[in-house]
Amino acid sequence: MIILEDIALRRGQKLLFSGASATLQPGQKIALIGGNGCGKSSLFALLLEELQADAGDIRGLKGLRISHMAQETETSDLTARHYVMAGDAALFKTLQALAAADAAGDYEQSATLHQHMEELDGYSAERRAEQLLLGLGFQREKMDAPMSAFSGGWRIRLNLARALMAPSDLMLLDEPTNHLDLDTTLWLQTWLQAYRGTLLMISHDRDFIDATCERTLEIARQALTAYRGGYSDYERQRAEQMAQQQAQFEKQQRRIADIEDFVRRFRAKATKARQAQSRLKELERMHRVAQAHIDSPFNFNFPPPGKVSDPLLILSDASLGHGEHRVLSKVSVSLSPGDRVGLLGKNGAGKTTLLKSLTGELPLMSGERTEGAHLQIGYFDQQQLEVLDLDASPLLHLQRLSPKVRDQEILDFLGGFDFRGDRAKEAIRPFSGGEKARLALAHVVWQAPNVLILDEPTNHLDLDMRHALEVALQDYAGAIVLVSHDRHLLRNSVEQLLLVNEGTVEDYDGDVESYEKWVLSANPAEAPKPTAQQTPAMPAIEEPGDRKARRQANAERRAQLQPLKKTIRALEARMEKGQQALEALQTQLADGDLYSQSASEELAQLLKQEGQLKRELEDIESEWLEQQEALEALEVAAS
Repeated sequence: MIILEDIALRRGQKLLFSGASATLQPGQKIALIGGNGCGKSSLFALLLEELQADAGDIRGLKGLRISHMAQETETSDLTARHYVMAGDAALFKTLQALAAADAAGDYEQSATLHQHMEELDGYSAERRAEQLLLGLGFQREKMDAPMSAFSGGWRIRLNLARALMAPSDLMLLDEPTNHLDLDTTLWLQTWLQAYRGTLLMISHDRDFIDATCERTLEIARQALTAYRGGYSDYERQRAEQMAQQQAQFEKQQRRIADIEDFVRRFRAKATKARQAQSRLKELERMHRVAQAHIDSPFNFNFPPPGKVSDPLLILSDASLGHGEHRVLSKVSVSLSPGDRVGLLGKNGAGKTTLLKSLTGELPLMSGERTEGAHLQIGYFDQQQLEVLDLDASPLLHLQRLSPKVRDQEILDFLGGFDFRGDRAKEAIRPFSGGEKARLALAHVVWQAPNVLILDEPTNHLDLDMRHALEVALQDYAGAIVLVSHDRHLLRNSVEQLLLVNEGTVEDYDGDVESYEKWVLSANPAEAPKPTAQQTPAMPAIEEPGDRKARRQANAERRAQLQPLKKTIRALEARMEKGQQALEALQTQLADGDLYSQSASEELAQLLKQEGQLKRELEDIESEWLEQQEALEALEVAAS
């Protein structure tokens, strides 16, 4: 048992903990959460005895084997395989001594070391290291490559594998799912569920926490507060604690009013409206979870895109790859305003290749890429952080994009990303990874794209910022293409899933949950892709001819649905415009001066306009419902 009692800690002028106490029971799996800069990494440093508390006491660490995932990427002459094996320090030292004894012909020492190897389970070490590397997405042929051959993200994966390799009673993992794709995240989830020691894990992935942890420890207001269960349980419990603080509900109430206003217009058949459904789902969760986020410093929206064309972007029968290396063949993708597409597929399947081909950054090997007349792409990828000017402020970054915009307008926008006051005007060099990621995202949002292409946008973002991003994406009017290992973000932000697998891009007829079950039930590198009729546990082999026929059928279905979708989007835009006009008119009618005798003619005219607008809205809504029913009838027939 590890006991933290009345801990106080300062870093510079900032007080991180004051009277903080917590107990870590043996074998518990605990999520450590809190905003960027609250002290999560400092708590790890206390447990690793790299820092000393200013006050208080930590008991129970003596004699514990502690495994820690390093965030720094070191330079090493070791191969990937040996670097991971070195995570078991005693074993690796024995291996080196054994190699030296064999080379020197010291057979007596060699015999002693072989006995020690047996005690350390050393003969299975290479196999265990290889399994960890495979699980984290490394290819067998690269396991004997030197560390210098891997990029920063892959070195972080090696640090994770090394931490998992180490025998431990306490494991400290700092954002282990950063730089992982969805498949490897699911593999890690399963591995940690079977871990027998005590796990303390910093994570901003709520689904990963829910699946892995039985307790949540929050750092807030210089204190440690424990909650039973995973992150969803934390949200519920915190919401209950804050239920009496009505004054803090103003931001939540505004959001609820916006959702209810949207749903009210489709009240007759709300269950038939896909957009209304997503807002109803959010509304159901709002009362339960929004209270847990009402003190969030983040609140932003995507600016409405300007002129748009339909379609916005098309790839036709395209082959995609790098140089002479073909990654994907016969790719056909069409993006229209309002499309919300999520990409699924194992690491290396070609998801990033597809994204870069959509942006035009990667030229097509064959086929056509057609841009709409008013295409404006916003692209966020992990290299986005690398192009930031470390000596410029958040304000200057956006001023360079829009030199004619008033500084105050930019500062107001940056405030929604929690860059406030002097922080918005400081050079970003000392900013944390999370702050730089927020600025990179703000940089994309500011440009008002009508196609938003996001490649793992949540890396380094804390849970409150992820929640704000989810809400903003739900209201975004352009097209979205999203790759993310954050299953919660995928479920709540996209409506169509594409599977990138075995050199093809095809519609995935299941949902995120069915994909998760498939990945957990079989090795996707060896098992064939599931079809809509298969259960994930028993995937069947699909013949090439069947696959081609299914692609053609899906293309024909999209061609039939596209005109209806376009009509529905146009009707929704007319409804939105009409509703805004009606609200503006009703604001005028709320003026008490209109009801005097001298203003009777103006009042009558405004009332007439109000009635006319209401009738027009009713006609548009009726037409919208008819078109929606026709669309759903086609979708049902196609399925």
